Amino acid sequence: MLTFLSETIVWWHWIVAGLVLLIIEMNVGTFIFLGLGLAAVIVGVTDLFMDITFTTEIVLWTILSILALIAWKIWFKEQTISNIGQSNHSFDTQGTVTQEIHAHKRGKVLFDTPVLGNSSWHATADEAIPKGARVKITEVNGQIIEVTKL
Repeated sequence: MLTFLSETIVWWHWIVAGLVLLIIEMNVGTFIFLGLGLAAVIVGVTDLFMDITFTTEIVLWTILSILALIAWKIWFKEQTISNIGQSNHSFDTQGTVTQEIHAHKRGKVLFDTPVLGNSSWHATADEAIPKGARVKITEVNGQIIEVTKL
């Protein structure tokens, strides 16, 4: 069977197969067939200029396809915006107390960088924190941010 395929499949078969995969990609839109199709076209062009065996063509196509899939995975890797699933803030966000925070009561904090789109927030703490003290976020509970003294 391998001998039959080696004698019958020529360079333009690879290019046609690659173009078919690229047409499938245009209809599917997953970018997976893009790598497979480009790999097939590259194998076809390589076979045109260098007389390689069918086994080598298959190995080359497999390697190029795997590299294309790895590149696709790296390129389109989803970027994590937040470590805690709330928004674009983290527990390292620091701020300054603008209204004294009494233990387990509300005060106000002005954060160095906006938290959930706003720099000034009502905040609570487990201990009393005087005005002007530096704090950092420990927890977000709806519209109230819990902080701790630095």
